[in-house]
Amino acid sequence: MATMNMIQALNSAMDVMLTKNPDVLIFGEDVGYFGGVFRATDGLQKKHGVQRCFDSPIGESGIVATAIGMAAYGLKPVIEIQFADYIYPAYDQIVSAAARLRYRSAGDFTAPITLRSPYGGGIFGGQTHSQSPEALFTHVCGIKTVIPSNPYDAKGLLISAIEDEDPVMFFEPKRIYNGPFDGHHDRPVQPWSKHQASDVPDGYYTVPLGKAAIAREGNDLTVIAYGTMVHVALAAAADTGIDAEVLDLRTLIPVDIETIKASVEKTGRCVIVHEATRTSGYGAELTALVQEHCFYHLEAPIERVAGWDTPYPHAFEWQYFPGPGRVSAAMRRAMEG
Repeated sequence: MATMNMIQALNSAMDVMLTKNPDVLIFGEDVGYFGGVFRATDGLQKKHGVQRCFDSPIGESGIVATAIGMAAYGLKPVIEIQFADYIYPAYDQIVSAAARLRYRSAGDFTAPITLRSPYGGGIFGGQTHSQSPEALFTHVCGIKTVIPSNPYDAKGLLISAIEDEDPVMFFEPKRIYNGPFDGHHDRPVQPWSKHQASDVPDGYYTVPLGKAAIAREGNDLTVIAYGTMVHVALAAAADTGIDAEVLDLRTLIPVDIETIKASVEKTGRCVIVHEATRTSGYGAELTALVQEHCFYHLEAPIERVAGWDTPYPHAFEWQYFPGPGRVSAAMRRAMEG
């Protein structure tokens, strides 16, 4: 057992899988010699060689297209899109080719690709380095979408994603690479070493895809979140004194509807939090699911807290970012409803 931040945990997961499975290989922009812009692949090329971890040209569509060909021939590529904001040139390859390959070939071919990408704000990255595009992929049949919130889950989920036989979008909340962030930007930053979830086994283990975690047990209301917003939700519960149950989805598709149902049926109230823009965000799908499955248990309208329907503004980072103040207000409304 070692103490790791999220970057180290992701690096450990890829190291484990490169060692365990000779069909696994890693490539993307600057991931080889340089070790990635956030150093998530640091040292992997030196340890495993340039044929297992290498740099690609600056061309997201080409990165994904190459991975699809490799996967169809039996390899397991783990590719990095340097920022989720850069993923759009590859969208057609992901949706039209990778996601459909199993179906269109009647199972003769699959695309066991893991696509890693840092996403989200809180780092003053502005409109081109802060986006949260996860909902664009949850809409696509044939793709799994995963977002961890801590180092332990990050390693276990990434290993599960690499071992999966279909494409997995693995979005990494970059604001919490080096420590949990509760949205109180005016307070000192806390390292992962002070958090229980930084205790990460050195070797192989998995966290199953499609299974949510209960980050905090409670009885008053349910908060559904993922990524950085899990920590914001926990802070809001502490700030308000409301006995909130905080669910960490971990996997958006397939979503763990049974855990959601059990929690909302217990509490009767629900607040949904995500960093992406509100309109057509993944929270809209979660709202519909809670309404469909838990209607007769709801004691108040479902609340949503999300980013605003604007580009991410560099000058107004904390006005855009769904912080604990906005989440606390939504929790109070749900309790009064």
